[in-house]
Amino acid sequence: MDRWSWHRSGDTDDLLLTQGGVRIYDGDEKTSFDDGRLTLSSTEVIWTDAKNQKCSLSLKLSLILQTQHAPGGFSRSAKVTIHLSRRSQDQAAGPVAHSNNNLIRFAFKSGGDIEFHRALGQAIQAKAWEMSPTSSKGQVRGRGIVGIERKIEQRRQDAEQNISVAFQDLSNLMDKAKEMVGLSQAISSKIKDKQGDITEDETVKFKSYLLSLGIPNPVTKETHGTGTHYHMQLAREVSDAMIPILQKQDGIALLSDAYCMINRARGLELVSPEDLLNACKMFHPMKLPVCMKTFDSGVTVIQLESHSEERMVSQTIALVDDSESLSAQQLADLLQISVFLAKERLILGEKMGKLCRDESIEGLRFCPNRFLEFTT
Repeated sequence: MDRWSWHRSGDTDDLLLTQGGVRIYDGDEKTSFDDGRLTLSSTEVIWTDAKNQKCSLSLKLSLILQTQHAPGGFSRSAKVTIHLSRRSQDQAAGPVAHSNNNLIRFAFKSGGDIEFHRALGQAIQAKAWEMSPTSSKGQVRGRGIVGIERKIEQRRQDAEQNISVAFQDLSNLMDKAKEMVGLSQAISSKIKDKQGDITEDETVKFKSYLLSLGIPNPVTKETHGTGTHYHMQLAREVSDAMIPILQKQDGIALLSDAYCMINRARGLELVSPEDLLNACKMFHPMKLPVCMKTFDSGVTVIQLESHSEERMVSQTIALVDDSESLSAQQLADLLQISVFLAKERLILGEKMGKLCRDESIEGLRFCPNRFLEFTT
């Protein structure tokens, strides 16, 4: 509301549209400007109180960064939201000296919202204020270094305002996402309470939909504190989330892949790489069914405690035997795993004496160890 100025009565040039029954909001807060007539000209928006014609406000179109239209409903009026740039230092006095909000809303009690929003957008695109006499004089006075500095400062302020608007929209999105998580939890609890009213197939199917939303109650520092206790609870969460994934991936996954999977499941409550690493270090002390392992090459993985390296090597050797020789990329394609894990499989088979490497200009390949046939 601190972008509004008191409007002096008199003729207004280039009238485009007028609409009565309009209320002004400062952000989401109602103001005392409850019922008035909204007038749109080529350079400004004017609001005049329906009961007191002397109470009249004006807003320059040059301050408007973005507009949005929200249709009305059964119990709410249609609204036009206007995002504003910073207040200029030479702005005339208005009804409010300072406001924390960078947007205002017009609530249309008597309709006309669609027509106003369309006409407002056209007026902003036309930028008639840039061709007004006062604007031309300002351009003359603003030439040279001082004028350039003013333009740079104005662009910086506009950029900051645009960023502020973007983060405000992001904040609203996050609030909606949290509502969705809360809704999924409520529906899940209702399913448990009414188990007899819902068939088993329907329950399983619906729960699968809920699980696809991700981890319902992610461990956070706000709920579990910091330090060891937080990392222990996070370790339990990571273990529970990774077990079904590891069971589908032959019992092993890269730590970097696990990091992406966990954060995708946690939604908005992202965990840092350092916290995930500290949580994984708790697997062994807590005797969880998963463990973290680092190969000699430096590649770190998460694997099931029941994961058998002997069985994994036997599978790798059988594939190499069938193909006579394989590169890490070829093995990765056969098993649908990452190239890093495929290479570790081949190197592990080499360490056990079952495979031999062949390095050439074509790259690194692994072959069955035929020397074993002569020693047996």
